[in-house]
Amino acid sequence: MYLEIVSPEATLFKGEVTSIALPGINGEFELLKDHAPIVSLLKEGNVKIYGDISLEEEVKDKFTKGKDKGTWLAINSGTLEINNNKVIVLAD
Repeated sequence: MYLEIVSPEATLFKGEVTSIALPGINGEFELLKDHAPIVSLLKEGNVKIYGDISLEEEVKDKFTKGKDKGTWLAINSGTLEINNNKVIVLAD
């Protein structure tokens, strides 16, 4: 599935991923390929990206390698939309 993470300053990530775990307002949840369309609010926590991803040099410092072989991005809040295997995360 295709993931795009956008912050007020820049687009932080665009690319294909295997799965994504997100800090929803009602608890953490995971998205896999062919997930039903949803819109959700996100709370403070980590967006965990799984798959063979590459990061742009200018945003690498915003991401960390997780303990579980994922790549993590800390956010304060945000909004998520998934539709037709395209995930858009608007993150603060």
